[in-house]
Amino acid sequence: MASVCEDPGKRSWPELMGTEEEYAKEVIERENPKMNAVIILQGTSIPDIFICARVIVWVNKYGIVVQIPVNG
Repeated sequence: MASVCEDPGKRSWPELMGTEEEYAKEVIERENPKMNAVIILQGTSIPDIFICARVIVWVNKYGIVVQIPVNG
């Protein structure tokens, strides 16, 4: 059985740019159950660590997605 790193499935959600954070999280986790969507406020510093099963959803202070969510 392939791990999520070897076969991540869908890895990018450009269609979620400009949507609300909870909607984006729901869509990502529904379209690829292997992924855990993590909502992070734009400008927040996070460790530069690649995690195969994580999708960072960058949002502004209004909860709107401001970058294309991708796994890592």
